[in-house]
Amino acid sequence: MPKEKFMDRLRTYGMSIKVPLAGLVIAVAILPLFLQAAVMLGSFNQGQLDARTIEIQNQCVILSNKMTRSGYMTAEKKNATGLDSQMQAIADVYNGRIVIVNTNFRVVTDTFNLATGKYYISEEVIKCFKGENSSHYNRDMQYLAQTIPISDPANEKSINGVIVVTASTENILSLTDKAMGKSNLFLVCMCLVLAVLAAAAVHIIMRPFKKLQMSFDRVAQGDLDADISEDTYRETRQLSLSVQKSLSKLKAVDQSRQEFVSNVSHELKTPITSIRVLADSLMGMEEAPVELYREFMTDISDEIDRENQIIEDLLMLVKMDKSAESQMNIGQVNINAELELILKRLRPIAKRGNVELVLESIREVTADVDKVKISLAITNLVENAIKYNRDSGMVRVTLDADHKYFYVKVADTGIGIPEDALEHIFERFFRVDKARSREVGGTGLGLAIAKNVIQMHHGIIDVESTPGEGTTFSMRVPLTYVPRQEVKS
Repeated sequence: MPKEKFMDRLRTYGMSIKVPLAGLVIAVAILPLFLQAAVMLGSFNQGQLDARTIEIQNQCVILSNKMTRSGYMTAEKKNATGLDSQMQAIADVYNGRIVIVNTNFRVVTDTFNLATGKYYISEEVIKCFKGENSSHYNRDMQYLAQTIPISDPANEKSINGVIVVTASTENILSLTDKAMGKSNLFLVCMCLVLAVLAAAAVHIIMRPFKKLQMSFDRVAQGDLDADISEDTYRETRQLSLSVQKSLSKLKAVDQSRQEFVSNVSHELKTPITSIRVLADSLMGMEEAPVELYREFMTDISDEIDRENQIIEDLLMLVKMDKSAESQMNIGQVNINAELELILKRLRPIAKRGNVELVLESIREVTADVDKVKISLAITNLVENAIKYNRDSGMVRVTLDADHKYFYVKVADTGIGIPEDALEHIFERFFRVDKARSREVGGTGLGLAIAKNVIQMHHGIIDVESTPGEGTTFSMRVPLTYVPRQEVKS
């Protein structure tokens, strides 16, 4: 049960980054120590074995030379008691055994007195009679084996016998074990020290992130003006800058929402106020002429139409905001024909304002678009160009395309847009000239609708304007509509 509760808490809260970071610090510090300890113990053990091998070889060479000079292999045993005693002493020193083998592979002398007179045939002995010395370490049995030839006193190239020495390495292994024990104790102490140092290091490293977390908590509680700058590390600086950008956008969205609500309230209230003023004026007149009544009722009807248009545009924006891209009615549309139809519908409006409409189609274009929505966007752009043009002005609509996009430009010779207003013209209810907007009947939502439609088609819209000379709106829309990945899923 305690283990299950711990796992549940771990899954709920997640594992702290301090755990893998501390583990990484300890691993990076301790692994070289373990590797060094292993290499040093191996080197120490091998060095002891090499030293023991050389030491035995030297003893055997000395013993072999004495046997050669004394003619040990041909002398009688009673004359060689001194050499036998020396062999026994060497064997005792190295806790081993010395065997002398003659040319018939019979054991002449055995310090253990177990194999005297018996045959001793092995690969090492045979090679030694051929002049090849050998040294062998048996790790499993823990002994060293060494063979040294005994030469003939009359002919040094002739070999009369072989000295076979076996020496125990238990004392070397015991010494290595002691060194290993001390090494392990040192490593354990180092692990504890490194664990403490790693915990302290991780705490110091993570302190700026802890400060950031506290700042984020204040932001989450609603304090959007909280100071979240943290320049200790480049990562914390970049993280705080990213969050500050997000907060700036969030503040802008919140401000935009407040402005939008305020604008909606104002725009909806204005026609109602006008209607109320006109109605109160009529009610205050006892014997007003019929012509005046008709004039007032016409003004009231116009204000109702304007209110209705604002509501319809708002509903259109809300619908586009809420509708998913997958619900768009995409189909193959001839853009050239659609532009001709749009301009045909708008020519009566242009004629009333004495504005010339010109369509310039550079090439035939067919694209995957929502016909109704794209027509609405282009209509808004062209209608604005007509309404905010000058007398005897011109609106030129240009269509072009490449292998990936089609381009529509709507250029007018109108009053233009001031530079400080260009970045706001796609905002809802924003008007450059409010007086003229009310005169021509604009709601301040047409460009916002156009931008929404183009973005739903994964396109972009841009504007260039020179006050007093005219404005050009440029839109770029992909020829092939590809739903975004999140919409597919």
